Amino acid sequence: MTTKPKPPAMDPADVEVRVGTGYPPPFDEQCRTRERQRLGDAVGLSQYGVNLLTLPPGAWSAHRHWHRTEDEFIYVLDGEVTLITDAGEQALTRGMFAGFPAGKPDGHNLVNKSDAPCQVLEIGTRPESGGGEYSDIDMKFEFDANGSRFLHKNGDPY
Repeated sequence: MTTKPKPPAMDPADVEVRVGTGYPPPFDEQCRTRERQRLGDAVGLSQYGVNLLTLPPGAWSAHRHWHRTEDEFIYVLDGEVTLITDAGEQALTRGMFAGFPAGKPDGHNLVNKSDAPCQVLEIGTRPESGGGEYSDIDMKFEFDANGSRFLHKNGDPY
């Protein structure tokens, strides 16, 4: 008996919702209520990641950060979110997008300053190893085949 192949299309409601962050305290506070669904993983993508990010009012996507080896792209699906970069703050609404090239040390994050949830599609390349830094706090990140880790900027682990 042959097994029927899994269809390539899915409903996001069938993808696990991950709430919170892996940041060490006290840096986890602003991201505790963020929700992420790994859509790309759900359909077996390996060369780039696709996440559905839901930010309740007041939640942050991350601390301002940049990647040495990973390109990132975001697209606002619903609501309003504030993009914060070295250039300042910019309100993004449904249909707007932004990109963050690998190796450009311009920290970015999204903050929901509105009174309603917002949804953002996040897309990024998946290098085998890499890392980056957080612009406003004493933290950097590294990842490789052994996993990911948060470090102080001097290299000491959290």
